Parts: sequence; C-alpha cells; structure tokens
Amino acid sequence: MSTLVALREPDGETRAALTPEAVRTIVRLGHRVVVQTGIGTHAFHPDEAYADAGAEVLEGAPLADALRGADLLAHVVPLEPERLAVLQPGTITLGLAGALDDERRAALAAAGTVTLAFERLPRISRAQAMDVLSSQSFVAGYRAVLEAAVRLPRFFPLAMTAAGTVPPAKVVVLGVGVAGLQAIATARRLGATVAANDIRPDSAEEVRSVGATFIDAGVGTAEASGGYARALAATAAEAQQQAIAPHIAEADVLITTAAVPGRRAPRLVTTEMLAAMRPGSVAVDLAAATGGNVEGSQPGAEVRVPSSRGGGDVVLVGLANAAGDLPTDASRLYAKNVSNVVELLTVPGAEGEGATLAVDTNDEVLAGMLVDVAPQEAG
Repeated sequence: MSTLVALREPDGETRAALTPEAVRTIVRLGHRVVVQTGIGTHAFHPDEAYADAGAEVLEGAPLADALRGADLLAHVVPLEPERLAVLQPGTITLGLAGALDDERRAALAAAGTVTLAFERLPRISRAQAMDVLSSQSFVAGYRAVLEAAVRLPRFFPLAMTAAGTVPPAKVVVLGVGVAGLQAIATARRLGATVAANDIRPDSAEEVRSVGATFIDAGVGTAEASGGYARALAATAAEAQQQAIAPHIAEADVLITTAAVPGRRAPRLVTTEMLAAMRPGSVAVDLAAATGGNVEGSQPGAEVRVPSSRGGGDVVLVGLANAAGDLPTDASRLYAKNVSNVVELLTVPGAEGEGATLAVDTNDEVLAGMLVDVAPQEAG
C-alpha cells in the first residue's frame, strides 16, 4: 500500500492540494492518505472532514517523519528546499514546479525525487481532467472580473430607470485562453459589453462564441505547441499595441490574461495606453506575478495612474494569486486534478492488498509531466 501525503501550504497560499472529496477517491483506489492538521483551514475543510474521508490527520508527529514515509507528496506551490531535503529518494512529488532554472533543477536532482509538474501536462484531450493550469485559470478569470466590478464607480449592466438610462460598462479582455474566456463570460453575465483580442488562430471564433466582439489587431496569429500563445516579434507586438490602444482608451475595464508558459508575461499595455483611459476606469492584470501584461503592475498591489484626460486616476490591480482568493472552489478543482493523476499512477494490488504507485513513462501524460532535472544548455 502506497502512502500519499499532503501538508499545509506555505504562508500566503490558501489552497489545499487535497480536499476530503479527493481523499475519498484516493482511499478507494487502495492508498493510505496522510494530511497535516489545518491543511484545509483556508478552504473551509476542517480536520474532521479529512478524517471522516479516510485520511490520517497528522497533529503532533514531526513533519519530517511523514515526509520520509511518503511515496507521493501532493502540493500546490513549488516545494521549498527544506521539504525536498527530507523526502526519500524516489518519492513522487505532484504539483506546480515553478521556474525550472539550473538552481531549481539542482535541488530536485539532489533530493532524488521523481517530479511530476502540472505545468508540463500535455495539452491533449485525455489530460483535460488533470489540467491544473486550466482549472485554476478558470477561477482566476472569474475573480478578475469581480475585482474590477467592486472598484469601478459605475454599473456593469444596462439600467433603465425612471431617472434615466445608464449605459452598460465597456470591458476589454486581452488574452483568450481559459482565464480570458471565463472573464468574458463573467463580464457578460454582469451585463457589460465585451471586446477581446488574442493572437491564437482560433481566438476570434472563441470570442464570438461567448457573446463578445473580437478586436482584430491585424498582426496575424501566433500559436505555440499545445494551443498556447507564443510571444510576438517586437515589430508585431508594437503593431498590436497600436491596434488595441483605441479600444482600451474607450473601455471602462481592462482585463489582461496573456501568458506564455515558462517565460515572462508579454507586455501588452504601456503606461501611456493605460493613462488614456477615463478617470475611474479599472485595469486588472492577471499576469502581474510573472512580469505583467501592463507596464507598472505589481503583484498583490493597487497602483493609481493619472488619467491623461484629467479629473482622476486609472486604477491598476495586479493580482498575485487570483485562484487563491477563492480557495474553496479552487482547492476543489485542484484536488480533483490531483486525484485524477493519482488514478493514472495507481497499480492495483492483489486481492486484500493495497495499491502501489508507478510512473509509466510509456504513458504520454505521465511522460510529459516528468521533469528532467539535468541542467539545460544555453541557447
């Protein structure tokens, strides 16, 4: 019988790698589950719920003991060196790996763990139920619109009253992946009119399918493997900025969601473009933690940019962990992704025996997630 461990995440992270529902699924597969007391506090899952689901709740024993006995450690944020150091060689780690620079690869190599990174999950149909990037982006796109709505000093929907008609807010979304589509859908449900832009070839059809207007920047398309956008060349990026600038200037809300996996977020909006918005307008940058789509955005901070139209500021919100701002549902989705990968790893035991775990490198999903800890050559 294999042992799966999940601990409380470091300070600042509210999501849990496992929920009681996911624990039930994993226990049914034939595994032992150990969780640290308080793992689900921020997501409103008490220890009792984990125990009722079949987990052993670690309350007083040293964490090092639990980690040494783990066959698999499920986590959300990239593992700290201290946690890696106490894992037994061969332990499977399953979670977000973060930036895989040489320093990080060296730490993983020294630990001797088998690292499965959600960032490396292949973008294929069979892997959709395990796709953490998509599930958490879905949460983030919704949250971004709420962040804008509570700051915007006007209604989102059209309002027809005895005192007159209030026109709907105008929202522009840049980046039409999972987060962008969810942002469009949420803004539309709140009654705003929405326009959006992306450089992937299918983005125009996707934008129209959720009731928004597509902004054609006239720079062609750019798509990397797996359906992600890739960075534009400098001249094309500049042309894109010039094309979308008038739309941003007339928007009440700007939401940016563009990301290129493993790289700094593309710069889509300059301070000058932001300042051209009306005073009181709001911009929300979901990519603030990876460099920002909007010049000047800071993760976890609200910045005020004087409007060039006079009369006040444009509010720029840099979200540091949008999914973590909705920890209950974000954890529910994340833990489901984890349990789906665990199911793929599970090797059923003989009758009366527990199951074990194995990384089958002939499986394209697991092979894709497996991190090669060898330092990467430059260039």
